Amino acid sequence: MRCLLILGFIAFLSGCADSHQLVRIGEEQPISLEKINNLYISIPQDGKYAKKHYLGSGAHTSRIILMAFSKFSSKVKTGGKYQSYEKALSFARINNYDYLIFPTILEWEDRATEWSGIPDRVSIKISLIKIESGKSVQSVIISGKSGWATLGGDHPQDLLLIPIEEYVRTLF
Repeated sequence: MRCLLILGFIAFLSGCADSHQLVRIGEEQPISLEKINNLYISIPQDGKYAKKHYLGSGAHTSRIILMAFSKFSSKVKTGGKYQSYEKALSFARINNYDYLIFPTILEWEDRATEWSGIPDRVSIKISLIKIESGKSVQSVIISGKSGWATLGGDHPQDLLLIPIEEYVRTLF
């Protein structure tokens, strides 16, 4: 009986945990950024789900990416507003950056999980572009899903912190 209670409690706690996934797109190219590289992070368009538009989600995403890269390099900057790929690449070239980090929000769902039982979800694509060639040297998709017992206050951007830090760590 005690074993069943312990197993049930463990199953309950595992349902409360957030999950995340990182998927690399295309061929794996070994990348090794240096602390001296100048990095420009563009701000993606805000996320939306159905008719709901999540204002500020693009800026949140860029700030999280900035925090992760700032742990390894002091030459990291973000844009002030959304720029298309072409405008971000042009800006990075004109300002002598070495790499463009171009995030795209693919999925953004902020739910009242504790009331509805529907988890928050987020999915972003991050492309790392070498400015010199204008070619993507690596792209990943990072996704996350909240557990159902969040106790309130969780948001999709909270699901990005750990996987983005893990990804950026692999680049240095």
